Formats: sequence, structure tokens, C-alpha cells
Amino acid sequence: MIHWFDGPLAAFGTETTGLDSEEDRIVSAALVLQDMTGGRFRVTRWLVSPGIPVPPGATEVHGLTDEHLQRNGRWPAPVMEELARALAEQCATRRPVVVMDAPFGLTLLDRELRRHRASSLAGYLGDQPLCVLDPRVLDRHLDRYRKGRRALGDLCELYGVEPDGAHDAAAGAAASLELVRALGRRFSARLERLSPSELHSLQAEWHAAQARGPARFESSGAPKAVDPAWPLRPELPAAA
Repeated sequence: MIHWFDGPLAAFGTETTGLDSEEDRIVSAALVLQDMTGGRFRVTRWLVSPGIPVPPGATEVHGLTDEHLQRNGRWPAPVMEELARALAEQCATRRPVVVMDAPFGLTLLDRELRRHRASSLAGYLGDQPLCVLDPRVLDRHLDRYRKGRRALGDLCELYGVEPDGAHDAAAGAAASLELVRALGRRFSARLERLSPSELHSLQAEWHAAQARGPARFESSGAPKAVDPAWPLRPELPAAA
């Protein structure tokens, strides 16, 4: 019997101008497909000229400069359309989509679609149900009392995933996909009887509970607000 975590998975990843899903922009994105554990990755990449300056701190993370993006990146509007249609295609085929920190990545894509296409991610999905697997939410629930950071690199080290040395959207997406497979194997007794769609619903509950849990803090010491919405944050109301 092949369990879901050994079967077909997709993964979506981005590199961005920052960490604000409402205001920052996508500068690169990737969709990674793998049909089975150990199978060949099929990768589609997008490079975007975001239309706003890329802060030096973001360039230090992903290496993408304003000059490079202006020369090689595409205008955001057609890229966001292609990204949304690519995700909708995976949903139509019932292939689960792995997204590390889904409320950030999917919300950012939704806001880019609203900004450049006057649409939304839901508008492109239509009646196709979204099925997301978020390794951060899964790990926090399945090993909730473990101390330490839970960023992608930390989780890869913990679960024995060896990511590609490149720091780009495709490498991050592929590592996230392998991480979900590793989580599935380690916690197979708790996960193998659940379908990906059941897990999608459970993760929404788990993330909301995690958001209500012990306070997390910014580097400044101020409490860090955690939105309970998962995998997509609702649109903020327009300012009065």
C-alpha cells in the first residue's frame, strides 16, 4: 500500500522583497512536482521584476538584485496569472500542494493577484478544493513540546532532509516537499490513516490552536501577533 506521503506531491515556493504578506512582492517563484518518493523533480520557475525596489536585506537572503530582476524578470501581471493557474491545475488533479508557512506564501500570492489581476486566488481556484500540506504546522502539532527554531533549515536538519545548496524558490519548495515526506514517515502511525484533504482541514484547526498558544515575541521583545487563519489570511478591510 502506498501512503499519501509516498505518492504524488507538488510544492510551491517564493522569494520576496520582505516578510509582509500584505505589502511585499514576489521576486521569484517555483512549482515543484514529484510523483513518488525518490522520483525526479519537475520544476517550473518564474522570475519577476516586482516594480518596487528590493531592500538590501532581501537581496542578502536570495541574491536577487534590482538590476538583475529588471533585466531578466517578467512583468508581475502575467506571472501571477500563470502561478494561480498552475496551482489551480494541481488542485484539479487532487495533487496536494506543500507550502512552508502557507499563510505567508499563499496570502502574498493572493494579494499580488488582487494588485495586478484585480482577482484573487479563490477566483482562480473556482470550485476546486485547495489541499495544502504545511510542514511548519505539521511539525508544531506532531512534536509540539520540542524546543528550538522551526524554520525550514532547522526542520530539514532535524528530519534528515538534505536541501539543494542553492537559496532559491525551487530549492526551498523541493526541500519543503521532502520534509513533508519525512514527517509522514516519522509520524506514520498518526498520519497514514488520514487523507490529504482530511489533513488540510485538521491543519486549519491546529494552526488556530497554535495561534492561541503561548505568546511568541519579536526580536524587540514585543509580543508577536499570530493570525489564526490558515492556509490563507482574509483580505484586510479597506482603511477608513
